[in-house]
Amino acid sequence: MNGTIQQAGKEPLIYKTGYYISLFGAALILLWIGIFKFTPTEAAAIKPLVENHFLTSFLYNIMSVQAVSNTIGVIEIIIALLLVFSVKFAFLRKYAAIGVIVTFLMTLSYLFTTPGVWKIVDGVPVTDFFILKDVMFLGFGLMIFKNNRQNA
Repeated sequence: MNGTIQQAGKEPLIYKTGYYISLFGAALILLWIGIFKFTPTEAAAIKPLVENHFLTSFLYNIMSVQAVSNTIGVIEIIIALLLVFSVKFAFLRKYAAIGVIVTFLMTLSYLFTTPGVWKIVDGVPVTDFFILKDVMFLGFGLMIFKNNRQNA
């Protein structure tokens, strides 16, 4: 019978702790990266990703490099705030989840639309690994969307 009897309160506490660590971790990273988008360094860094994507390449025709980066930054900050406020206001959780899912699907798609992102190093395909963190964030977004309950 090992594993079939739960100790009262143990799993929910572990689940809640993991959930809130993931939620605030994702919010912190989105907020931090969103703020960084307002710098010229980050605006230049994301330009090859944005300009080579079929859904975003047109943006540089209507806005400057910095304005595009600022817009993306604002979106990331809003999603971060939705995540944080969803702790108190459960109805925001589904909007936060949709924002997380769309954001990280988009960033992961840059792995397939940006020339030169993949390289072979010592026979092993490698990429800009900072984008691969988004696999976990995408999973967390799907978890939030599926598990849209009043209490986490």
